Amino acid sequence: MVAFLCPTAAPAAEWAKKMFTVTSHNFGTVARGSKTEYRFVFKNIYEEDVHVVGVRTSCGCTSPVVTQRDLKTHETSEVVATFNTRTFLGQHGATLTVTFDKPYYAEVQLRVAGNIRGDVSFDPPFVDLGNVDLGSGAERKVRVTRVGGSPWEIKDVRSANPSFEVMLSKPARSSSQTAYDLTLRLKPDAPAGYVKGQLLLVTDDPRATQIPMDVEGRVIAAVTVSPQLLALGSVQPGATVTKNVVVRATREFSITGIACDDGCLSCEPRTTPAKVHILPITFAAGELQGRIERKLQITTDLGEGVVPAVTVQAEVEQTAAQPADAPGTKQSAAASAAATPAAAPAVAESAVATP
Repeated sequence: MVAFLCPTAAPAAEWAKKMFTVTSHNFGTVARGSKTEYRFVFKNIYEEDVHVVGVRTSCGCTSPVVTQRDLKTHETSEVVATFNTRTFLGQHGATLTVTFDKPYYAEVQLRVAGNIRGDVSFDPPFVDLGNVDLGSGAERKVRVTRVGGSPWEIKDVRSANPSFEVMLSKPARSSSQTAYDLTLRLKPDAPAGYVKGQLLLVTDDPRATQIPMDVEGRVIAAVTVSPQLLALGSVQPGATVTKNVVVRATREFSITGIACDDGCLSCEPRTTPAKVHILPITFAAGELQGRIERKLQITTDLGEGVVPAVTVQAEVEQTAAQPADAPGTKQSAAASAAATPAAAPAVAESAVATP
C-alpha cells in the first residue's frame, strides 16, 4: 500500500520534519572544553531521493554538520550539533535550520541548549578509547579539575553501559582548586562495534548535580569473509541458486542472520559457536530480471557491522517483453509523477502502516 501526503494535510515543511524522530536537545550543564555533541538522526521514509542543501546555525555556540547529504529510500543521516565549550561560557542555545531541495524545498528547525561551566574542566576533553581489539579491553584516564576555594566533591560516577568500569582517585585539594583522576576501563567482553556513551559525574554542587563526560571508541573484531564477491552467474527466471560463503574469526561466534535490501537472499542462522562458519547463501530470482547486484550483510553475536559486506551478483535471464499497454503493467514514470501531489513525496511502503 502506497500513501500520498496531500497539500491540505501537510504543510510544506511537514514532510521533511517527519523524517526526524527528535528535533530538540538539552545538553544540560557541561564542563569547559569538554567534547559535547548531539546527533539528530533522520531517515528518508519516502520513495523519492532526498537531498540536503545544508544546515545553518543561529548562534556560534553550536556548530552543525550533516554526515550524508544524499539519501535514497530508507537511508539515514545525521545532523551533528557540536557545543563550542572552548569559546563560550554560561547558558546558550541555538536553532539549527536544515534545508532540503529534493524532492521538494523544505526547512526543518532543530533546537539545542546548554550551560557551559567555566570552573570545571576535563583533560583530555573526553574519554577517547580509539580502536580496541576485541577481547583485549582498554583503560584511559581523565583529569577532572574544578577551580575555586570552596569544597567540591564528586560523589559518584554513573553510566548505562555495562562494559564500563570507573575508578575515581581521592581528591587533590589546594586553596584554589580540587582535582580528581578518573580512570575508565573498557571490559574485555565488550562487544564489537562503535562505543558511544557518557559518564555522569554526580557532584555535591546544587547548581549542577550532574556533569556529563563523553566516551568514544571502537571495538574491532578480526573477522574475514570469503569470497566478498559472490558471483552466481546465469540464473533462470524464478529459479534458486545456492553458493557457500566462509566466515572466520579469531574467537568462537554465532551467525544470527543475514540482511539484504529486498529479501532475495536467505540463509539459516548458525547458533552453535565456532571460529569458522560455512554459510549456504540462497538467491531466489522470483520476478527479478537482468543484471542483479545486492549487498549482503551477515550479522553475528560479536556485534554490529563487524563482518565485511558481501556483494552478490547474478544475471537473471529475461522473459519475453510484455506489450506496453498490456493489463497489469506499471504506470509510466511521467504518469506516476503527474499523479503525485506537489506538496509532499510519496511515502515508501514499509513506512506506512497497513490496515
